[in-house]
Amino acid sequence: MTQAKVTWNSAATARDEDGPDAVDLIIRQWARARPELDVSAMAIFGRLHRAFLLYRTQTHELFERYGTNEAGFDVLATLRRSGPEHRLTAGQLAKQCLVTTGGVALRVNRLDTAGLVSRERDAEDARVVYVSLTDKGRQLVDDVADAHFRNEAHMLDGLPPEKQAILAELLRDLERALRSVEPPSEDGETAAL
Repeated sequence: MTQAKVTWNSAATARDEDGPDAVDLIIRQWARARPELDVSAMAIFGRLHRAFLLYRTQTHELFERYGTNEAGFDVLATLRRSGPEHRLTAGQLAKQCLVTTGGVALRVNRLDTAGLVSRERDAEDARVVYVSLTDKGRQLVDDVADAHFRNEAHMLDGLPPEKQAILAELLRDLERALRSVEPPSEDGETAAL
């Protein structure tokens, strides 16, 4: 714990040359209010959260311009990437979109009503329903993807390519680390592996 604080304090000192950001200020406030509390993880998670909120605001505005939203784009993009038929089962969509089958059903209902996807029962097993992009859906997802990925690249303009590569690798490592840690028990302690 002391090592993490030393590392953070060194980073904070180097960062102060550019001026503190909002997370620096929050960490300093906690240090005054509760000096015994280790809030060093906020240096990472606080910035991730704030960056995500900025990202979500900008992407939300872009999706609205095209008459869609993040959830709709997620389904359309998943179908577009799925191969030449642009067709998946509802279960496959749920797994790839990381939502429940009920959540996918709601998304697909909206997209079907808008004429962006169609549904078709499997000829051999009527329990299986395929969801496919319509021509209108394919055109929309292509238009949105062009604008969306240009927008994402633009959002990274202030970060040099070498730092983007380092950040991408660090975020991959962070996700792996988060997946490997068990959630804390009710008493706040991490359960033993």
